[in-house]
Amino acid sequence: MSRKVYVVGVGMTKFEKPGSRDWDYPDMAREAGTKAIEDAGIQFDEIEQAAVGYCYGDSTCGERAFYELGHSGIPIYNVNNNCSTGSTALFMAKQFIEGGISECAMALGFEKMEKGSLGIKYTDRTMALDKHIKVMVDTCGFGAGPPTAQMFGNAGLEHNEKYGTTPEHYAKIGYKNHLHSVNNPYSQFQDEYSLEDIKNSPQVYGPLTKLQCCPTSDGAGAAILASEDFVKKHNLQGQAIEILGMAMTTDFPSSYEGSMMKMVGQDMTKAAAQKVYEQSGLGPEDVDVVELHDCFSCNELITYEGLGLCDEGKAGEFIDSGAQTYGGKVVVNPSGGLISKGHPLGATGLAQCAELNWQLRGKADKRQVAGAKVALQHNLGLGGAAVVTMYRKGETS
Repeated sequence: MSRKVYVVGVGMTKFEKPGSRDWDYPDMAREAGTKAIEDAGIQFDEIEQAAVGYCYGDSTCGERAFYELGHSGIPIYNVNNNCSTGSTALFMAKQFIEGGISECAMALGFEKMEKGSLGIKYTDRTMALDKHIKVMVDTCGFGAGPPTAQMFGNAGLEHNEKYGTTPEHYAKIGYKNHLHSVNNPYSQFQDEYSLEDIKNSPQVYGPLTKLQCCPTSDGAGAAILASEDFVKKHNLQGQAIEILGMAMTTDFPSSYEGSMMKMVGQDMTKAAAQKVYEQSGLGPEDVDVVELHDCFSCNELITYEGLGLCDEGKAGEFIDSGAQTYGGKVVVNPSGGLISKGHPLGATGLAQCAELNWQLRGKADKRQVAGAKVALQHNLGLGGAAVVTMYRKGETS
């Protein structure tokens, strides 16, 4: 029988524009990891295993980053799962606890990125996304603009054609997330924009304008996970957040069947969410606050449907009703999301975890969702993996 798993401490750095601050990935990891340990109120040597995520770096950057916190000889796993790297590290740490291998584990993620759009590092070998790009080329062709913006932009255009949504709906998502970020001191951007500002910012591809696309970022995040026995031993019941359900899915055959929405992860998201709802015994109607993977506004829109926050084809109505912000049905991306908070790939999933833990502990300050009791996290990486997690304020027997 699997054991209950709790998040007992979280920490993150402010996300920054690459090159804007004189720091390196060990500095980022030290800041986020130290904050998480202090938040949990534990000693460093109580951490029994660590999963450390990053996408850009040499093979043992995970050890080098973790060593900023100390040297204890524990197993350290280097994790790379594209944009879902941080939540993949979290998933691994959860399994260490759940399976009885460890009583306390850390998930740590960081990224030191280069300026500009993501590019290919290795040109002398098969691209990890070659099959996905082929789907796009065969279905939509290959146009001007960053490849990822084309992928998600084309998914948005497919939703428009199939369900009648419009570029206005995507712009409203950008508007919402930038507005939310005004109250987040960890966010790369904290500027409020009008809807017209969002719509009139430079076009990137299809319905996507610049203010609807996540920026490259530097930063780190960390979480301390523990068993129920560990929580009781250290009297952490007052801050422990239970992981009620967590699932990871990878590409299905449908990812390559010509649908751009499915190619960018719609079916992975649906399947992972369904597993989490089954594990937790709760459904989307029970969720108060969500942090989801809005790398582009188009992906936030199709993810509403993938997570079951609204019915298939109804995301436009969901947005128009204001259901996804304060005063609505559920608050989505109170942090500002990837679009405004930033997207240092290895840190993103752990920053989502931190935000939701603060929300459930009532520690989110001006962006606090009133009465938040249940939270949902969604982190996506093309190539591909989707990780969905359900959290609730801890209940220990």
